[in-house]
Amino acid sequence: MFDWGPVVVAVVLFILLSPGLLIQIPGKSSFVEFGNFQTSGLSILVHSILYFTIICIFLLAVGVEMYIGS
Repeated sequence: MFDWGPVVVAVVLFILLSPGLLIQIPGKSSFVEFGNFQTSGLSILVHSILYFTIICIFLLAVGVEMYIGS
């Protein structure tokens, strides 16, 4: 059996934290913008730091495990 927990957490967080998809911090006209499908270099940096922080919390502190198969 393989532990699919880290893979699932990483893929879901990558999709949800893509800059401009659901939320963009900082936005172009205000601090937070929702669903504008645009991005900037600073926004990419902020979202990558958020991604790293949240994935470390889920994988190291919480220890998400998901076994699929026999």
